[in-house]
Amino acid sequence: MTHVSRNKLVYTVKDRCRVCYTCVRECPVKAIKIINGQAEVMGERCIACGNCVNVCSQGAKAFFEMKDAVSHLLASDEKAIAIVAPSFPAEFTEYDDYRIFVGMLKKLGFYRVVEVSFGADMVALEYKKLMSQRQEEGYISSDCPAVVAYVEQHHPKLIGSLAPIVSPMVAISRIVKKAYGEDVRVVFIGPCIAKKGESTEVDESITFTELRDLFNQSGINPTSIKPVDFDPPIAAKGAGFPISHGLLNTMGKSSDVTDCSVIVTDGKNNFKDAVKEFEKGNLRGKHLELLCCEGCIMGPGMSKGGSRFRRRSVISHYVSDKLAKIDEEVWAAQVKEFEIVDFSRKFTASEQVIQMPDESEISRVLLSLGKLKPADHLNCGACGYDNCREHAIAILNGLAESEMCLPYTIEKMHSTIADLNESNEKLANARLALRQSEKLANMGQLSAGIAHELNNPLGVITMYSNILKDEIATDDPMAKDLALIAEQAERCKKIVGGLLNFARKSQVNLLETNMVEFCRHSLDSVINPASVQIKMEAHVENPMAMIDRDQMMQVLTNLERNAVEAMPTGGTLTVSIEDTEEDIKITIADTGTGIAPENMEKIFTPFFTTKAIGKGTGMGLPLVYGIVKMHKGQIKVKSVNDPALGPTGTRFKITLPRQPQK
Repeated sequence: MTHVSRNKLVYTVKDRCRVCYTCVRECPVKAIKIINGQAEVMGERCIACGNCVNVCSQGAKAFFEMKDAVSHLLASDEKAIAIVAPSFPAEFTEYDDYRIFVGMLKKLGFYRVVEVSFGADMVALEYKKLMSQRQEEGYISSDCPAVVAYVEQHHPKLIGSLAPIVSPMVAISRIVKKAYGEDVRVVFIGPCIAKKGESTEVDESITFTELRDLFNQSGINPTSIKPVDFDPPIAAKGAGFPISHGLLNTMGKSSDVTDCSVIVTDGKNNFKDAVKEFEKGNLRGKHLELLCCEGCIMGPGMSKGGSRFRRRSVISHYVSDKLAKIDEEVWAAQVKEFEIVDFSRKFTASEQVIQMPDESEISRVLLSLGKLKPADHLNCGACGYDNCREHAIAILNGLAESEMCLPYTIEKMHSTIADLNESNEKLANARLALRQSEKLANMGQLSAGIAHELNNPLGVITMYSNILKDEIATDDPMAKDLALIAEQAERCKKIVGGLLNFARKSQVNLLETNMVEFCRHSLDSVINPASVQIKMEAHVENPMAMIDRDQMMQVLTNLERNAVEAMPTGGTLTVSIEDTEEDIKITIADTGTGIAPENMEKIFTPFFTTKAIGKGTGMGLPLVYGIVKMHKGQIKVKSVNDPALGPTGTRFKITLPRQPQK
């Protein structure tokens, strides 16, 4: 027969787990361990209450099923007796006559079908005797296996306070074996997962949902079933056992608020609170009637979606009808017949108490989660723990991960996104710089070839135009024409010289220079209108660097003049300099009209200009680029020309190594 220990009843279906931590939140003993975002059930801590199974919308929490073993048992020659939990009317509400349900079980192959409710009747009598004998200290009810497991594992000091009485399931199992023979096989059918591992005296245990599967597999149709009543012994008030106050009512005790000897509570949080108060001594002399679920009618083995109040009403009507029809003399005779059965039991401590870390360790974890001050302890419960402190303790005990903290994870995600955005921006700039370098390298080769080919004829034109100008009389009308030819030839020569510089054919003459003084000096040659304000900012520790002063002066003055021209209605030109251990960084910024986005990739291209004809050749920025590259430096530009996007203007940033490597 199938016997499974309690710590193997509930498990995780890993490929369904979606990292929602609902199971952590709902587990009354925090028997869920998060490893790499996956929720795993820690069997040694689990009390098999099934809360995680109930709440997991993805079906990632499952329980050990025995329906196949029951099918094999029913197909064998052995006599199998079904003992049915008293919550069955709340599950099978589709049958107007409960006897149809009993007939279906008989059709399935059960030799006898008996109500666990009679076991509840007998257990209630035992409780009544026990409570009259020990009124000063009080007991904790032991009929709910999840509550028993909770005490054994998490409050082992209270083992002696557990009522030494078997549950109704074990009680009826002992009764049917006495009534029908020790060789019969007993199958419990009910709403509880924990029952599967409660006792080896029960051969198999299936839930109501498993029973429905068996009905479907066997093709049993209730319309063709002949109604059959339960086999004896017949139950009485024990039929109301699965609802709150069920044990109390079965004992015949009043639930009047003036009777304070018994405290009744249910639910995953309430029963824990009651046990804790009992352990503190605050409930001395009280008897605790506890259920882990909100009544057995809400057990994890019930079909989902049923209303608690509807189910409670169904049970109440069933009990009322049963008591109205019961033959009390027959029931009393059965009680007398089976009162000789031993209904006692013992308990074994299996301590699973979480160790409390040092306060310093807890504080360290909280700080790592960004909980720097009490106001940062949001206690939102998103991690599955009631507060931030409990989460930190769980982390230190290896039960939880930092990423379970939603505020921490969101902050970490924002930081990661910011880093990615920065990396993407750097990558985009690098790609743009690479494309620009490739384009300019090709342009440089072309420019060098053109300049070389033009130099010789330009030299001849310049030489002969000057010879003719010297030989002709000054008042000759041709003198003015020759002067114009010589002037334009000289201009062409300068343009060709610019092409050579752009193609990096020039050499750099590096001299150690005070860059702060150098930048200030560059502004002296800038002619600025009264409407333009010039600012110089320096934030450097070491202003010295090796540069070619003439060429670098050409770079700065070119950019500064462009900045002034970009502010026709006035603005501010700011030259700032800062440094690192290896580099000098010069920024030239204006508050002018800005550069159109479509022109940003063209600004370093030779002969490209947005200036009017005669205002420039478009060689200024290409020369700037070439000179900076000759210094093994970098130049970057950012510009805004749309006021809707922010303040307009352009910012050139030049980064120069202190010691350019040749």
